[in-house]
Amino acid sequence: MKYYQVNINGMTADLPIMPLPSGVNIAFFNLHGNVVLTEHCGKELAKLVSDCDVLITAESKGLQLTHVMARELGHTYYAVARKSKKLYMQDGLEVTINSSITTGNPQKLYLSHDDAELLRGKKVGIVDDVVSTGNSLEGLEELVKLAGGIVHKKAFVLAEGDAAERKDICYLCVIPLL
Repeated sequence: MKYYQVNINGMTADLPIMPLPSGVNIAFFNLHGNVVLTEHCGKELAKLVSDCDVLITAESKGLQLTHVMARELGHTYYAVARKSKKLYMQDGLEVTINSSITTGNPQKLYLSHDDAELLRGKKVGIVDDVVSTGNSLEGLEELVKLAGGIVHKKAFVLAEGDAAERKDICYLCVIPLL
């Protein structure tokens, strides 16, 4: 297997190069189960969103990252957009997003009523591991707006491909589409 080496604010990671069904190859970034990398990235990314009142992420790879960031910022709660509608979400919000680079299919994001209330009137930091096409980001932005929150920051560990040219996001490092 081939790897792409990246330096994320002082920590080196070897990302396996993985083919997508579209024929594009990506440097696959996976925080699941990697305590050291998650802690490092969360602490570094928290510095970029320190003026946000509350954070939101989409399940699943953003969860542990956002947890570390919220802890670092002294936040008691953060909001989670789910990819399937749970029993406690019947009175919540729902948006449809175009396919992301890794899923290839349109998806829905759901936000519970309680999480929507957590965002109302607040400066919200949107958090995820990687931004590429921006489709997942657009879904999160829409949920924040529907909840009455103010999108204040959009923060990612990695900006992939053309996403690195965006002026409306912040990130720790750039990776190419291969």
